[in-house]
Amino acid sequence: MNTLRTMALQAHVRATTRLRKMKEEGQGTTEYAILVGVLAVIAMIAIAAFKDKITELWDAISSGVNGL
Repeated sequence: MNTLRTMALQAHVRATTRLRKMKEEGQGTTEYAILVGVLAVIAMIAIAAFKDKITELWDAISSGVNGL
């Protein structure tokens, strides 16, 4: 009984050691994809909210460039 318990403990230690050594490569990519998605949604909301101001600013810039 004691050797069975020892073998189970050794197997557990080996398994947890392997899990800790595994690299978390996919996690960073997923986090960046979520961040880009959130920023895109925020940009769309900001453009929709300030559409008139953006149009006014764009017209001022284009008329200034055309005056050169």
